[in-house]
Amino acid sequence: GPRPARGPRPQETARAAARLALEKKAEGVQILDLSGLSSVCDYFVLASARSETQVRAIADRIEEGLSEKGVRVWHREGYAGRRWILLDFVDIVVHVFHQETREFYMLERLWGDAPVETIDE
Repeated sequence: GPRPARGPRPQETARAAARLALEKKAEGVQILDLSGLSSVCDYFVLASARSETQVRAIADRIEEGLSEKGVRVWHREGYAGRRWILLDFVDIVVHVFHQETREFYMLERLWGDAPVETIDE
């Protein structure tokens, strides 16, 4: 169906997703602010993992943790390959990459004009 309307406080949701990724030892966790650049969503959250198992664990933790806050995933893809899982929460889209896949796609460069916030501990 059509994309649902955006909800309140997407930046908070993005930061919550970033913290959940860190709980599963994600690396290179970044938030890209697309609010001035994209009509699709407000924020991208990017996270890298060293193995396919970890890609899955990070994605599952983010989905579960945001769901506890009442933020439900609208669309997900990539579970079959586990090299790049995309979770679409409408306001924010989370990309969990296998490290090599992230280097290949270079989303940060694609959205080079977006302000970036790096999240660590």
